[in-house]
Amino acid sequence: MARNYTKQILINYTTTSSNDLSMAAETNESHLLIIEDDQGRKEFVLDRPLYSIGRRECDITLVSQFVSRRHATLVRLPRDDKSHSYYYRIVDGDAKGKPSANGLMINGRRIPAHDLKNEDEVVFGPQVRAIYYLLRDTARPMVEIDATEYDITLINPGMTEDIDEDIED
Repeated sequence: MARNYTKQILINYTTTSSNDLSMAAETNESHLLIIEDDQGRKEFVLDRPLYSIGRRECDITLVSQFVSRRHATLVRLPRDDKSHSYYYRIVDGDAKGKPSANGLMINGRRIPAHDLKNEDEVVFGPQVRAIYYLLRDTARPMVEIDATEYDITLINPGMTEDIDEDIED
């Protein structure tokens, strides 16, 4: 049952591959995943539609003997609010629906899939975890700058000699 559920989650995934990077720029959002594993801490800026997470040959590699080769999948999905923004869903197992051996603990609960929210914690195994951050840049609204507001006058050093002579007369 869990296997079919995972497949259904991935089947419902829709790609908005055109303007992938411009979507983040339009909404002033950044998606960040910080991984802590046996090698230490790593940061991943998420901007692609699909990521594999696991021990071997994955987009995001986890260093631990307790992690499956293909432990989880991150899927980017559009929000329904017509803001051109998106969110990420994490799904246990690979993109074909095969679940991991240990599953996922998200915010302390074992669940097969979860729509990530700011500061969600995902535990893949002992001493292997990730924290997801949704960063919004609200301090800088996107405003066009009118170049005529800035007057830059360049002065040739030779021009100052003429000014000095006029002052002495």
